Formats: sequence, C-alpha cells, structure tokens
Amino acid sequence: MEIPTAIDNAFLESLIGYNARRAALAVIGVFMERMAPYGLRVVDFSVLTLITHNPGITSRQLSSMLAILPPNLVGMIRQMQARGLIEKRPHPNDRRAQGLYATAAGEQLQAQTQQVVSTLESEAVTQLTPEERHTLIRLLRKVYEFR
Repeated sequence: MEIPTAIDNAFLESLIGYNARRAALAVIGVFMERMAPYGLRVVDFSVLTLITHNPGITSRQLSSMLAILPPNLVGMIRQMQARGLIEKRPHPNDRRAQGLYATAAGEQLQAQTQQVVSTLESEAVTQLTPEERHTLIRLLRKVYEFR
C-alpha cells in the first residue's frame, strides 16, 4: 500500500464547520497566549465583558447569551468573585434573582484585556479588507443565530 504524498482535504475544506473551527483555533491559540498573564480563558473574558457592559445582568441571561450550562457558569462566577472581579447584588426588578456587576478591579481588567483582544483580532485578519471582515462576522452570526 502506497502512502500518499499529497493529502486530499478538499471535502473537509468544503465544510463550514471545518473552516470555522480552523479559523477559531488560529485566533484562540494567540488569544490564550496573550490572556495568560491576565488569567483569563476565552469564556472568562466573554463573561467578564458581558457583565462589565451590562451591569446587573443575571446568570440566566449570561447562560443564554453564551450557551453555557448554568452549573458551569456558577463555578466561573464564584472564581471571578474570589478574584474580586465581580459581585452580586439584589436584582432591582426580580427578588428571586441577583444582578452581576463588575468591581473596579473587574472593570479595569476588562478594559485592559478588551484592548489586547481588539489588537489581536486586527492582527488575525490583516489579509481581509474591512468590508470582508464585516461580511465574515455577519455570515458567521447568521450561522450561530439560526439555532
């Protein structure tokens, strides 16, 4: 049996999921390197960003927005509270819920890391025009918002 010298991956490259995953891995690898000094993973950054930009957001809203199972989110919230990045306060409209708020330290960390991520995103797509980048984001959102 002869081992091929050229690998035929034409079918894989015709798949949206395959290409989306390859692109995500390229960006996430650099993201993890640059976020390591801040102790944030992709999901941590996403949670902190939503809390910072939406003071009083509930755990239920975060779970829904980021497609995170509630038990998994509970652990993340506890870790962020322990780090002094967020705090819980009574929700103004729902006595059963608690709102999540970034502390001053959380706001500062989010602002720093948002700048790092913005720079990373720009560097990751230098081969795309601004219009192509906008189109790519719009099309990817159409895929995941369909569900």
